[in-house]
Parts: sequence; C-alpha cells; structure tokens
Amino acid sequence: MSTKAGTDIARSGSARPPSFNVWRIREDFPIFRQYAYGKPLVYLDNAATSQKPQAVIDALVRYYTSENANVHRGVHLLSERATEGYENARCTVARFLNAAESREIVYTRGATESINLVAQAYGRANIGARDEILISGLEHHSNIVPWQMLADEKRAVLRVAPIDDRGDVILEKYEKLLGPRTKIVALAHVSNALGTVNPVRRMIEAAHRHGAVVLIDGAQGAPHMRIDVRALDCDFYAFSGHKTYAPTGIGILYGKARLLEAIPPWQGGGDMIRTVTFEKTTFNGLPYKFEAGTPHIAGAIGLGAAIDYLNGIGLENIAAYERDLLAYGTGVLTAIPGVRLIGTAREKASVLSFVVDGVHPHDLATILDRRGIAIRAGHHCAQPVMDRYGLSATSRASLAFYNTREEIDVLGRGIEAAKEVFQ
Repeated sequence: MSTKAGTDIARSGSARPPSFNVWRIREDFPIFRQYAYGKPLVYLDNAATSQKPQAVIDALVRYYTSENANVHRGVHLLSERATEGYENARCTVARFLNAAESREIVYTRGATESINLVAQAYGRANIGARDEILISGLEHHSNIVPWQMLADEKRAVLRVAPIDDRGDVILEKYEKLLGPRTKIVALAHVSNALGTVNPVRRMIEAAHRHGAVVLIDGAQGAPHMRIDVRALDCDFYAFSGHKTYAPTGIGILYGKARLLEAIPPWQGGGDMIRTVTFEKTTFNGLPYKFEAGTPHIAGAIGLGAAIDYLNGIGLENIAAYERDLLAYGTGVLTAIPGVRLIGTAREKASVLSFVVDGVHPHDLATILDRRGIAIRAGHHCAQPVMDRYGLSATSRASLAFYNTREEIDVLGRGIEAAKEVFQ
C-alpha cells in the first residue's frame, strides 16, 4: 500500500478470496491516508456510512467545476450536461437493481425518505381501518415509525413478526401473521443491528400469496450483495447512497411501474407537474411526479460513479471477500474471554454486534477511538432489537470490502486493552 498509514498495519499471510487485492483497493480511498490520534485509521462503522473512493470524489468535483446547472429546465450547454449526467446515473441505478425500466427509479434523499414516500403515497391511498401492515422484529426505526404513523392515521393495525435468539425472523410465525387484511409488508433485507440477512424472496412470495404489497429496506443490502429486484419480485426497494460509497443526501426508491403510476405524488412543486393553473394541476409522468423541486444532482451523479466503481470490482467478489472477513472477525471476537456476539443468524452480512463483560459499549467505543478505531455504540436506531435481547446498547463493528483482517486484529487488541482498564 502506498500510504504510510496503510503500511503501519502489518499484513498477514492469511488466505483471501482470489483476485481480490484489498491493499490495492484501499489506495482508491484517500481518507485512509490519515491518522486518528496518531494511529492509522481503522474505520469499522460502515453500516452507519461508507467511505468514498476517489472516483466518486472526482465525479463531484467534475460536476461542480464544469457541469453545474439545474436539470431538465434549460436548453443551454451546462443544463444539458447536468441533465445527461443525472439521467445517465438513473439508468446506472436501474441496471444495478435489474429494474425493468429506468422510470421505475425515483431519486430521494435516502432510504428513510424512500420508505416514507411509500407509506404516505401508496399507504394513504390503499390502507383503511383495520387493515394490517406487517414488519419484522429486526427493523431499523426508519422502517417502523412511518408505518406506525400511517397505522395511527388510518386506524390500521401494525403487526410484528418475532425473531429468535439467533436473530432470525421466525418464518412460521411470519407466515401465520399474513392474512386477508395484510395490505403492506415492509422488511429489512439486512439488519443493521445484527447483520441478519432475511430470506426475502421466500418472504415476498408468501406475502404475495395473500395479495400484500412488499417493500424491502435495502439500506444494508445494496452495499454488500447483488440485488435483482425482478428476481426478488419485490414491489418496492429502498436504499441509501451514502452507505453504498456514494455521497450523502441521495437515495433510491425502486417501484414497479404499475404501482408508481397508480399512486399520487407525495410532494408538490417544480418538475413534478405538467401544467399548473389556479384551478387545477396535472402531474408529470414517471419518475418525475415523485421528484419535486431541484434534486441533489451532484449526489445522483456521485451515486452513478459509485455503482460504476462497485461494478468494476464485482459485487460477487465483494460479497465473497466480506464473507471471509466476517468469518475471520467472528473468530477473533469469540476467542476473547468476556465477549458475546449479539446476532448469530444462519445467514449474515458484515456486522459484528457484541457486548463485553464489565465494559459499557460507549466506554469501549471511546477507548477504541483513542486507538484510531472507529466503531459504533448504542441502539443503532433499532431499539426493539435491543429490547429483544434485554440490552440498552451494543458495540458494533461493521465491515466493508476495504477493511482487512489486520484491522480486525487491531480491534481485538483494542478490546483486550479496554478490558484491562475496567478490571
């Protein structure tokens, strides 16, 4: 690795998936050239937000230095360049998700706004009194609160499929909760708090047998695996750019065209209209009727660049490397006396959530921070998950394809040092 911070972490000779040079990949991320408190930066908070490769940074700089203008509304050169970049990125996202058409891709500010859009636009139009909305016990607050608000407004019922001690949704109980009154099912693809990968295809099939529409919260899925919305047959899929190596403030809602066409706009303003008089407004076609106002143009272009970068590495290569890294991290942490993993699902993505005997998660995170190690401590915007395990918080190390076994070893030594402080 060309940077001093990188070479300060000794490389082990342990086997890794072939054709995956993590040290070369790390050179694409300028943030890893810095130190934290005099230590090489070990960034293990990827479930909160990911770092950005130089290709994404360059795309943002290029837009602001040579293309900056509003989209769709101008006939001048800069507007045409901005519009081309913005719409090309939409096509890139459509291919990334294997959507049938680019008009099924709606730009939002993130997965949270995407879920709220569905709750408010589709939900308000299709949910009535005593109808049921089904979620799981794994959900992030962003996939709980919008449905609570909708249920309260419509006097509907919010049902929750429970999870077992490992962190898996109990599928038999999930399927029993489905019924003729189930109108919407909203599920995490991957749990941000535990790393559980839900068997969403099976869960979608079961929901569809009862006539329910299914939204998948893919905020933690899209960065780690190949997503094929047509193979899943989900009705909506939401994800955030900032967790997918793209800028903050940009997100995606995929929706089947027939559903998006049938539901009303959520917000009113410029670009989502065809005509406006004081008596009546007619709305634009897909996807623009859901994109009121000036969008995050640079963010969309940055998202397109991030996806191009991921495709260059290969989502399958990324998934294989991260599986190896997760297995290694699981071994390192479980070998430390007094460390207990929270969430041991049969299928997991790159999250290691844990508690350490005698050390509060916030104290551990503070001690690790001073050693240059960034983890997350708290309830991870998933308080019902914490309640399920009788905890107020966990420590969470979340991994990305630029992390290394050597960094996990540094984490392990940091945990051992923290334990000594509190002995």
